[in-house]
Amino acid sequence: MEHELYIRCKNKDRNAQRKLYEEYAGRFFATCKRYLKNDEDAEEVLADSFYLIFTKLDQLKELQVFDAWAKKIVVNQCLQKLRKKQPFSISIEENFVDLAEAEPENVSEERGILSLLNFLPEGCRTIFNLFAMEGYPHKEIAQMLSISEGTSKSQVNFARKKLQELVKLQTINS
Repeated sequence: MEHELYIRCKNKDRNAQRKLYEEYAGRFFATCKRYLKNDEDAEEVLADSFYLIFTKLDQLKELQVFDAWAKKIVVNQCLQKLRKKQPFSISIEENFVDLAEAEPENVSEERGILSLLNFLPEGCRTIFNLFAMEGYPHKEIAQMLSISEGTSKSQVNFARKKLQELVKLQTINS
């Protein structure tokens, strides 16, 4: 984010806020969709995230970390939404992912593989996103979700195995 835009957004300039929104909304919506299957939930979290970004912008200490700071707000809002929907639970249920039903359309590139995340159980998908996509270490994930580090690690391994199976299934069906 450029310094002038930052100052204008901090001063509640609506045109600057719109410009910032337009610049980041697509990327942040994609982050929301990795955590939340429902488009309406993702849009709600995106709006809530931008509200927080705009109201807490004066708390940002260094402009060069804006991207990471804002993305952390988005991820935390996604986690809050998941907690509100139902208490966060982690369970490895081998049968939850019905690979016979999971015949995603042509898996191509990153987008296709990311769409396979929707076939994972919610808790498993959340932990995989935090670890593999956002780069959080297992210790921090465990603290964020009130789970053990071992649970975080096992969920990531479970997600990797299921994603590999889904990719193989797609390859066979192609």
